[in-house]
Amino acid sequence: MSKGRLEAFSDGVIAILITIMVLELRVPMGADWNALRPVLPVFLTYVLSFTVLGIYWNNHHHMLHVTGRITGSILWANLHLLFWLSLIPFVTGWMGENHFAPPPTALYGAVLLLAAIAYTVLQATIIAAEGPDSRLAIAVRRDVKGKMSIMMYVAAIALAFVNQWISDALYVAVALMWLVPDRRIEHTVDDRRASGKVEKEKVEK
Repeated sequence: MSKGRLEAFSDGVIAILITIMVLELRVPMGADWNALRPVLPVFLTYVLSFTVLGIYWNNHHHMLHVTGRITGSILWANLHLLFWLSLIPFVTGWMGENHFAPPPTALYGAVLLLAAIAYTVLQATIIAAEGPDSRLAIAVRRDVKGKMSIMMYVAAIALAFVNQWISDALYVAVALMWLVPDRRIEHTVDDRRASGKVEKEKVEK
């Protein structure tokens, strides 16, 4: 399978997941502002989950941009990631409909945690296929943000049974941390291009 086909398939799945979530937003029965109150928790969880899926779509695109070839292991690792992402509409609806109750909030975090682990597995699988000197390996290095995200999700799951609002704040914090596309990959690509341009100029001289 070509890299473009894998990316197109992943894009399609994420687009469908966003569509499913927006269809879960029910039109309130009433024309005044008070009619929106019951819908507000569902809308807030939709905004958070839309942001999370958008972050995965953005960084997935960046990661594949520096990937040279697609192997069978990469295909399965990518499907593993999409599996956990496909559960986001379900946990989004459950948490929103139950006004951020502890069990739905904890399960929401568990799905986000497993999706983050799956993304890390996909990243490691690509690096294993392309070697430690690959562009992706150079870009992510120790992957501090990825490890921090996993630790924050673990903490949020436990804290959901203490104070679910702290858990929600941690979910938002992780999303804000990743809101800007992964600059590490962009910088690596730019450095490689600049290096290649300098070498080309030397050859021409």
